[in-house]
Amino acid sequence: MSMLSPRLQLKVAQKQILTPSLVQMVTLLQLNKLELREMISQELSENPILEEGLATEEDELTSQEIQGLLEKERVANPADQSLLDALHGGGEAGEAEESTRTAAGSDATDARAAGDEAESPKDADPFEEIDFGEFFNDYLDPGYRTSAPEQSEGPTFETFLSNPVNLGDHLRAQLSVEVLNEGLRAAAEAVIGNLDDNGYLGSSVEELAESEAIPLAVMEEGLRVVQLLDPSGVAARNLRECLLLQLADLAEEDSLAWRMVEDHIELLDGRHSKELCRALSASSEEIDAALELIRTLDPMPGARFCCSGAQPVEPEIFIFKDGDQWVIQTLDEGVPQLRLNRSYRYLLERSDSTDKNVRNYVKERYASALQLIKNIEQRKQTILKVCQCIVERQGEFFELGADYLRPMMIKEIAEEIGVHPSTVSRAVANKYAHTPQGTLELRFFFTEAVQGRAGNTTSLLAVKRLVKRIIDEEDPARPLTDEQIMERLHEEGIEVTRRTVAKYREDLRIPSTHHRRVRK
Repeated sequence: MSMLSPRLQLKVAQKQILTPSLVQMVTLLQLNKLELREMISQELSENPILEEGLATEEDELTSQEIQGLLEKERVANPADQSLLDALHGGGEAGEAEESTRTAAGSDATDARAAGDEAESPKDADPFEEIDFGEFFNDYLDPGYRTSAPEQSEGPTFETFLSNPVNLGDHLRAQLSVEVLNEGLRAAAEAVIGNLDDNGYLGSSVEELAESEAIPLAVMEEGLRVVQLLDPSGVAARNLRECLLLQLADLAEEDSLAWRMVEDHIELLDGRHSKELCRALSASSEEIDAALELIRTLDPMPGARFCCSGAQPVEPEIFIFKDGDQWVIQTLDEGVPQLRLNRSYRYLLERSDSTDKNVRNYVKERYASALQLIKNIEQRKQTILKVCQCIVERQGEFFELGADYLRPMMIKEIAEEIGVHPSTVSRAVANKYAHTPQGTLELRFFFTEAVQGRAGNTTSLLAVKRLVKRIIDEEDPARPLTDEQIMERLHEEGIEVTRRTVAKYREDLRIPSTHHRRVRK
């Protein structure tokens, strides 16, 4: 019987290494303008080397000199040589190419690798009497600080910011002023906790009573208590009950609208007036008036409490035409412009009189500031290259509108500018451009191709717009079937199947032929 014994094995393997600078560049690339502004503001508050202002030629020269100082002080580590050779000697396609571009900056700014330097006696200098260690104590990393008892911090400003009120908070605030016994209040709380985003009760009263160990009669009474709260129609178990609760709140019990909802809710799409007239023995004018009242009701009473609200959109790119040329301009208004604070350079040059921990901290902050400025510029150039390709391919769209949008894939743009498709995907994510056709997300321009005759292709968006236009032009009394829409598309040179037409129609939220038919 063989015995197991430990062995050492050497293996050669290739793997992609994401340097800190590359991680920061990838993170910056996927931020939109508002997020970038917030990130820069945070860096300004944390890094004293950074300051806001337009960079001058003198600032650029200072940056190069500081970069040289950081390169000079870095102690070469033989263990890093293989990685440096791989990064500087040429990388793989896509993300590896970006790693190659930024590795030099990252390695050059590695301030923690600086070795200890011997201090030599110098003539007395008043500048040396300053206790820089104490001055920078608040900025030093925890590894540089001496052990000291932690002090409790006061509440931050975020503590006083208000959160949006959701449906549960809105209902519990009303429930808190109701005079209820303990068991009934617990039942009402259980009902509120089981409401979905639209305000409907997601489980049956029996299941809820069993899971909460509350008597069924008490749970039903708790449900009625919640149904009397605002918004009207909340805690309903189906659409019929939701609309009836709202009609009851309007004192419309036993009205024509009430009977329509209670007995004929399946005919309330506005296209079955004759059936409703016969079933309820009412005139068409009475039916129309009742339908108008029902249209004022809210079928999703809790929805307005569950949405995050409109998200602010601020375009980063301005695309306009100057004569015969399309111009791409970045909109940097509101984004802080960064430059280096030259006051701290003295601490790097005076290696003999500055505390080692202070110098290491300053070097690290300088390296971080330089890398951030480079990565912000890299982000800007990547977005501009992507937009340049979009403008070259979608010129007809900017001139004539959405019907002329050409199919375009992220992979094609990535190959053209020489980066990985994931880089393009990050560059267009949540970024907006102001164009002659309106403010559009950059991802809007990337759409699949639908095969047409003679090898021509049409964008998916243009095909869906054509389907909608065909349906808008149909006779409401004799709406087109998906088969007939398919034939119309074939006449336009677009080869699709009936199932594909049905899918496009569902994506556009257009009802089927039966539900579109209007009976006169």
